[in-house]
Amino acid sequence: MKILITGSGGREHALISKLLQNSRVSKIYCAPGNGGTAKIDKCENVPFHSIHELADFAVKEGVSLVVPGSEDLLVAGIADVFIEKKIPVLGPHKDAALLEGSKCLAKDFMKKYGIKTADYRNFNSLDLAAQYLEECEYPIVLKADGLAAGKGVLICKEKPDALEALNQLMAVRQFGDAGNSIVIEEYLEGLEASILSFYDGKTILPLLSAKDHKKIGEGESGPNTGGMGVIAPNPHVNECVMDIFKTEIMIPTLKGLEMEGLQFSGIIFFGLMITDKGVYLLEYNLRMGDPETQAVLSLMDSDLLDLIESTVNSSLDRVTLKWKKGYCCCAVMASGGYPESYKKGFPIEGIENCESDVYIAGAALQGDTLITSGGRVLNVVATAQDLASAREQCYKDLSLIKFKNSVYRRDIGGTPL
Repeated sequence: MKILITGSGGREHALISKLLQNSRVSKIYCAPGNGGTAKIDKCENVPFHSIHELADFAVKEGVSLVVPGSEDLLVAGIADVFIEKKIPVLGPHKDAALLEGSKCLAKDFMKKYGIKTADYRNFNSLDLAAQYLEECEYPIVLKADGLAAGKGVLICKEKPDALEALNQLMAVRQFGDAGNSIVIEEYLEGLEASILSFYDGKTILPLLSAKDHKKIGEGESGPNTGGMGVIAPNPHVNECVMDIFKTEIMIPTLKGLEMEGLQFSGIIFFGLMITDKGVYLLEYNLRMGDPETQAVLSLMDSDLLDLIESTVNSSLDRVTLKWKKGYCCCAVMASGGYPESYKKGFPIEGIENCESDVYIAGAALQGDTLITSGGRVLNVVATAQDLASAREQCYKDLSLIKFKNSVYRRDIGGTPL
């Protein structure tokens, strides 16, 4: 069986590693991949970026399953093209992908189907948005409507901060066309949780919960990033929270998808906020999260390929997932300066000394040497019977890896180590 995975991050490295545990997989193509995926047996990086290039390649090579990793191709309609080619794809068609590609549309969907979410207003006019900010209670949250690599959410404590954030989004165009429209949203105080799930058009099957750490700095300080680390399972997602999530968020989402004709075979990522007033939905993603995927898959005892095939064959109602006992701590090592400007091209040393799994994200292979090529460079993923031990092993291995200007948070899952 040949599989095509699109993307170039740690998520794709982890997906490939997990899928290759199934002996039926003879070859995985990763487009475009990275220095880590280039070193995996049975995996080949392919230099294709456009949907039609990927489709032509998949047909030529006899690919029998496509797993899009990143969101941009999903929003551009990659699933529609592969469905036309009669190649199974784990991803939403273009209309459904807008639940991630447009935060305005997603918020309206939540409101329409009674899904508990923060109060909000959508704007496509800078002037009207500025007027609204004059009367808001603070803190307030501004979100770019379109895709912004996980960085388009700005929490503003005071009105001057909000007006400056608005200017950056809609005038300076910090995130380009993603700022054509924005959401201004009530600030919720609480604990965040991530729940990845598989969806086959009639059943949503949630995976183990996780806790992401989005800010660049310790104590959740500084600007948002694509994610600086994850623990799983999330200690705050107990049985009661999970029941509330299923009743007030997951089931109404399923009903809404059916009512809107948005059935597909793919992933639904629920970004939650657990507050004193209940469990709220912050956002949908329609693909595996990064770095949540790296953490959750490390604890999955079930076969990932079997799960994907059950999804594309609409038989999730017959699946019971198995999980390893214990906890995972995943920390991201990044280039100094990320998420803003940073230098690259530095050799990476010490990975071979680690006991934990190390997934490459922003690094390229030059000869036999990994060289930094992105903001989030690699993920160290440690598992243990308890969270404290998983954290200890993760940070022990992080200390063994070296490259110039490296940075990482020392408080993933708790106080700084």
